[in-house]
Amino acid sequence: MAVRFVMIGGFLGAGKTTTLGRLAKMYAAQGKRVGVVTNDQAHDLVDTNTFRNQGLAVEEVPGACFCCRFDDLVSRVGSLQAAERPDVILAEPVGSCTDLVATVVQPLKDLYAGQFEVAPYAVLFKPSHGTRILKNQQAGGFSPKAAYIFKKQLEEADAILINRADELAPQQQTELVRLVGEQFPGTPVLKVSAATGEGFDALTELLSQTGGFGRKILDIDYDTYADGEAELGWLNATARLTAAAPFDLDALLTAILAELASVCRDLGGEVAHLKLIGMDDAGAFAVGNVVSNDTAAKLSLPSNITPREADLIVNARVAIDPAVLEAEVQKVVTAACARAGVGAEFRTSQSLRPGRPVPTHRYAKAKN
Repeated sequence: MAVRFVMIGGFLGAGKTTTLGRLAKMYAAQGKRVGVVTNDQAHDLVDTNTFRNQGLAVEEVPGACFCCRFDDLVSRVGSLQAAERPDVILAEPVGSCTDLVATVVQPLKDLYAGQFEVAPYAVLFKPSHGTRILKNQQAGGFSPKAAYIFKKQLEEADAILINRADELAPQQQTELVRLVGEQFPGTPVLKVSAATGEGFDALTELLSQTGGFGRKILDIDYDTYADGEAELGWLNATARLTAAAPFDLDALLTAILAELASVCRDLGGEVAHLKLIGMDDAGAFAVGNVVSNDTAAKLSLPSNITPREADLIVNARVAIDPAVLEAEVQKVVTAACARAGVGAEFRTSQSLRPGRPVPTHRYAKAKN
């Protein structure tokens, strides 16, 4: 029996991890076994650890987008099938990646029709950047090339999900539905909140549908796409935190996030997404996020613990030079920990600019 393949797209900080976590719980409540595949340009992902700490079976495709690591995607799904026999695979692509219908959805439907039953491709709309982009205002520190990626992600969607509806006033929701409808006519629009679950019954109903989905092949300029991705500095780092006395992990993560966001603003770099996870040795964990220069640091999952030792993972996606980003992250983490009486020993640190996408497959026309 073919496994249901559900991929949820969206820009960096749109809420993909929270969305997939909620979908996983909903599918599990229906008695379905769930596997998750995460994807990023580098190793040491907050998202992978978040899913694992929620008890989910997770595989990771690092080093490039699903489109460029297509065979790895199929292999990781195969590993999940062998070990867990899932009914549903939830896939989270890189947040700066687009053209996924031509390079992932269509190849899966064509080459692996007996193995995968591909769900409609839904893309999350990020209000904090998307409102300005759709209004053709300055894209919050992003160049038109990065905004190009954002719009292309929405253009290929079978459904557009306006996320964080709980944070938007009714008039803001109405305006966004209008803007999206005008620029992407004919595409269904759902208002959802990954944090509260608003709209998720309608979302699961949409994702269960079969038919002529995943057929929107983009007319896309890969030079503009590659330049837009390369503007973002990426940093993944891990550190071991130790202290002589118990410390408040949630307060420390919030302080680190707030200071990192402030430093990025001072450097003139727009935050696409800052993510932290702190984990003690017993498995308790906290997750924090900053999704733009205009949004506050927030713990999406507090731990409510005071450990003496913990592991920290930092994923930063900011429109500044990655070497500068790496240096600032280490400086901020070390200083914030010192103020809390905590030592921070960095174990790994990797900074980069995403390379030019080179898809394994790219379908010029939809076959299935």
